[in-house]
Amino acid sequence: MRVTSVVCPFCGALCDDIEIEVEGDVIKGVKRGCALSKSFFLSHAEDLSHPLVEGLEVELEEAVEEATRILARADYPLIYGLSCTTIEAQRKAMELADLLGANIDSTSSICHGPTGIAMQMVGVATCTLGEIKNRADLLVFWGCNPAESHPRHFSRYSALAKGLLTPRGRKDRTVVVVDVRPSASSHTADIFLQINPNGDFECLWVLRALLEGEKVDLEEVSGIAVEELRELSERMKGARFGVLLFGMGLTMTRGRHLNVLAALTLTRDLNQFSKFAAVPMRGHGNVSGIDALSAWQTGYPFGVNFSRGYPQYNPGEFTTVDILARKEVDAALIIASDPYANLPRRAAQRLEEIPTIVMDPKRSKTAQIARVVIPTAISGISAEGTAYRMDDVPLRLKRLISSPYPPDHEVLDEIIRRVKKCLGYQEERSMTLSMA
Repeated sequence: MRVTSVVCPFCGALCDDIEIEVEGDVIKGVKRGCALSKSFFLSHAEDLSHPLVEGLEVELEEAVEEATRILARADYPLIYGLSCTTIEAQRKAMELADLLGANIDSTSSICHGPTGIAMQMVGVATCTLGEIKNRADLLVFWGCNPAESHPRHFSRYSALAKGLLTPRGRKDRTVVVVDVRPSASSHTADIFLQINPNGDFECLWVLRALLEGEKVDLEEVSGIAVEELRELSERMKGARFGVLLFGMGLTMTRGRHLNVLAALTLTRDLNQFSKFAAVPMRGHGNVSGIDALSAWQTGYPFGVNFSRGYPQYNPGEFTTVDILARKEVDAALIIASDPYANLPRRAAQRLEEIPTIVMDPKRSKTAQIARVVIPTAISGISAEGTAYRMDDVPLRLKRLISSPYPPDHEVLDEIIRRVKKCLGYQEERSMTLSMA
């Protein structure tokens, strides 16, 4: 059986033109997908988890019951991950955090969290990937390498894509790459500016000055000649429709949210001269979704604390790395993420010291140290739902094959029901959040 118009949930590009060949409950072929997409779909049956409690295989019911017991008894639990699951599951996770008075955080806090902070400070002039494809004649990729991180971004949405006002694709565009080293993306660029590590803020701020015609008494800034920056500023001012696409080269280097603030402010300034937009290059398939959902339900994009009965937000106080490193949380529920393999050592070690619950279709480093492992259906393969593309456009994930395990939102719904029972909640008791 051939299934068309499938959305690939591997990365934030969420390509929605994939064709999948299915035989029974096995995916046999992938058409149009990149190498990452093909690996995701064709390896769906590899390294699957089994329900575990204390390393022993159990029935799913027993694993859910043990997870409920841990969470209900915890004084300060953490719910973390959520970037590779559906909006439906994310809503349930937020409801559970509110019920438990827990801290809930996504992988944004260790990748594009600074982007969310900067957006709150200055706003953002942005656009969809469709607008980039159809209109953009100038693309500036700053601190990112989409040729490797989002392999179809160039061909489907940006540099090579043919659109309404860009019928010749690459020939109708100028591509600029700003990065600390040459990359697969810089090799395809018309202009490559190699910036010094940690020099992004200074360079972006000088670009703002050059836009306004200010005199800059320097020969170079952050390793880039001022004359090259002047030429770039003139090119930006003269663009019909320009887009600044930025990655973790801004968010994970010195300056962090101030780097993004400078980029967003530069974009705002450019709209005095031309049409310009900024789009963050988001990594995980639905990391934009959890940020959006958290913002519309709590007012905050990540690192939200419910311990006082209402949502609080303070990056550095309620973000995952910090509360784990300070040994504040006494239980953790990890959903669709592998923090033990990625967090700093001191934070990761805390997950070994406390009862950790993992909800994930695949075995992972975190699952190896977890007290409870609850396998779930794979979002976009054996579970349907909604995901938000990197430009905040919602797309529907399809269920292609069946799974012996339920999707994330059903498991979370069952945990919520059991936690309410443990805590003596009445069904009619209203929650802090409106889950409409």
